[in-house]
Amino acid sequence: MFRNSYDSDNTTFSPQGKLFQVEYALEAVKQGSAAIGMRSKTHAILLTLKRSTGELATYQKKLIRIDDHVGVAIAGLTSDARVLSNFMRQQAMRSRMTYGRAIPVGRIVQSIADRAQTNTQEYGRRPYGVGFLVIGQDETGPHLYEFSPAGTAFEYYAHSIGARSQSAKTYLESNFESFENATLPELINHGLSALNDTLQQDKSLSLKNTSIAIIGPSDSSSDIENIKQSAAAKRGNFRVWENEGVENLLKAWRRSRGEPEDGPQEETTPPTAEQSQSVEGSENAPQGAPAAGTTSEDVTMEE
Repeated sequence: MFRNSYDSDNTTFSPQGKLFQVEYALEAVKQGSAAIGMRSKTHAILLTLKRSTGELATYQKKLIRIDDHVGVAIAGLTSDARVLSNFMRQQAMRSRMTYGRAIPVGRIVQSIADRAQTNTQEYGRRPYGVGFLVIGQDETGPHLYEFSPAGTAFEYYAHSIGARSQSAKTYLESNFESFENATLPELINHGLSALNDTLQQDKSLSLKNTSIAIIGPSDSSSDIENIKQSAAAKRGNFRVWENEGVENLLKAWRRSRGEPEDGPQEETTPPTAEQSQSVEGSENAPQGAPAAGTTSEDVTMEE
């Protein structure tokens, strides 16, 4: 049997016990830009790499606020993420209106996992082509969950999804033992180092392509967060820092690595020998003579 004999719908198992439509949805998550999640005893953070569809387009947002105590990072189809995030907001609002309290983080993650699992069992539907990293904080402390299109949800100390996420996982696995007791600046520095490993060699983290979300109390001993600009930071709620908001975070990370705070500078290419000769020729030319590279027609037009 060929593989395509079992991938026409999402309810038929292959002889190997696989649902190929679900695996294709997982591949869609791997095509998205990288997202990293980490947690300590007091904080949970998300770091994402934003993409731009073109030179004339803005960078797409990868962090979504669900409630004061819950937020998500996405990798995959943005349209599917919008539908699922709206469903999560409805669940959070229903809990506040019915019970008068914030919904537990594990319960809201399980609700979207159940919704995604339904799409893998009923004919005529397709799996969601997006993966989530969910951070939240409740009475049991900060949490980090990963949701996949297969309808599964697992809790992690640190995790990464998206393109080239394996490089970030390698860094997280070698340093995760220090995350539990890490301060907020240390946790962010670890996250930025892991996110930097997912970049191509000719790319670097910048204000345009980096966004960071935090849950937990702000660090009063450092100036990495501008508390005056964010009321959520004062209360320890979910907040997102991007564009100019991540400048202090990136500078602190570069200082910890012994790099210039302003980041790598663009290299200027030296002029070629022909360009140098043309410049010297124009400087040494007598007054009134046409400059190098100027034709007689140009001189006539100027006159």
